Amino acid sequence: MAQWAVSIPADTWAAERLLQHDAVAVPGKGPDAGDDVLLLAGEPPRAVALGTVRDVRDDTLLVAYTRRAFDEPVPADELTLSETVTALELDDYRRMAAAFGRDRDRRTWLVSVDLPVEAPTPAEAVRQFWSYVLELGPAELPAFVSPSGDELAMQAFVLGEEANLDPEDED
Repeated sequence: MAQWAVSIPADTWAAERLLQHDAVAVPGKGPDAGDDVLLLAGEPPRAVALGTVRDVRDDTLLVAYTRRAFDEPVPADELTLSETVTALELDDYRRMAAAFGRDRDRRTWLVSVDLPVEAPTPAEAVRQFWSYVLELGPAELPAFVSPSGDELAMQAFVLGEEANLDPEDED
């Protein structure tokens, strides 16, 4: 088994930050099924996940996530990367994997999307709601999240990033 650093294309990285997936398909060749992967994104490169190559087809790697650091990427400046897929020394891989820290305890979050919908019946309102959600999507529709039991700590997120929706705070 080998260890690799693999860069995620910007558009794939943007999509991965929005939805929970078990695996990501990235272009590349070199790794074999079962190899460990350090997934990198951005410039300068930041380690955003650890994974294992599940499958290799047509110069595409299917990498199953084993650990994510999407919200707190790990700087990877000290790695020497010559290609979008670069072999890593075992010590470099272990050092980067250790920088992810330990798994955080899971907690319960309340996540909601609120839309005012005018409709003649509750069922029609629900149909329109889902149509709006599909049409607007995460680029235009804020989702609100708060820790369960602390609804006053609610934050808005748009495109996977915290967003300030208070028009009085805009300059």
